[in-house]
Amino acid sequence: MPIRSPLPQPPRLSGPLPLASPPPTMQLFQLPTGTYATPAAFAIRGGSFRDQRDFASTAVLIKHPKGDVLLDAGFGADAEKHIGSLPAFRRSKHSLLSTASEQLDAAGYDRSQLIGVILTHSHWDHVSGLDSLEVPIWITSEELDYARRSKSDTVFSRTSQGHDIREYTFDGPAYLGFESSHDVYGDGSLVLVPAAGHTTGSIIAFVALPSGDRYAFIGDLTWQMEGITRRVERPLMMRMLADSDTKQVRRDLERVFALVGRMQIVPAHDGGAYAGIPELT
Repeated sequence: MPIRSPLPQPPRLSGPLPLASPPPTMQLFQLPTGTYATPAAFAIRGGSFRDQRDFASTAVLIKHPKGDVLLDAGFGADAEKHIGSLPAFRRSKHSLLSTASEQLDAAGYDRSQLIGVILTHSHWDHVSGLDSLEVPIWITSEELDYARRSKSDTVFSRTSQGHDIREYTFDGPAYLGFESSHDVYGDGSLVLVPAAGHTTGSIIAFVALPSGDRYAFIGDLTWQMEGITRRVERPLMMRMLADSDTKQVRRDLERVFALVGRMQIVPAHDGGAYAGIPELT
């Protein structure tokens, strides 16, 4: 459907991207853990109720000589219980695949290389898989406070028990229009920036590979790729229900609009956005 009033198109980013020196052995993999059904009418402004979307729940593995990390954890072994703990209106038809933990084991992955799970934010469909990953959780203090105060989504409180919580700060300079950053490895290959609109501690993760490919893993800044390609927000009702700061979401969306064509943008719940990222086999 045509969008009558898309968000403004900011000037496209010109000039070189920030410097990055990813090591030659660095790799990126997707670990799809399942989907849940959502009408497009709930996902993007102008979407149709007849258009049923399968929202992806996918973990991303970044292999780096200084230690591997996962971005988000996907669905876990107790995903059914986690879904059952949600308010009724948040439950939907779903399909579960192998957990991130099971996929690591099936690939013969050396768990000693995994140094943590970096959460884009703490909602249930990003943290369920922590129930079978015995590694530190990397999270900002703002998001940790948000998760602990949540009464309708207690999955993080359940799955994070017994984990080492490693809080980090945005101690680096402005990055691609975002006010500050955190360079995980110190080489520009994985840079985190604050995007505190969907939740009060949401982040975006920028990845630079030795091939020259660049990625922006934007979490739930938008749920589907049309949010970027058509420059549309969530429907008003969903913005009111799902977002902590709708104006901040809009500002961060416009920052990401400026990056179109310069890197692969990956909304967490759009399975097609992961195209080209290999699965771990």
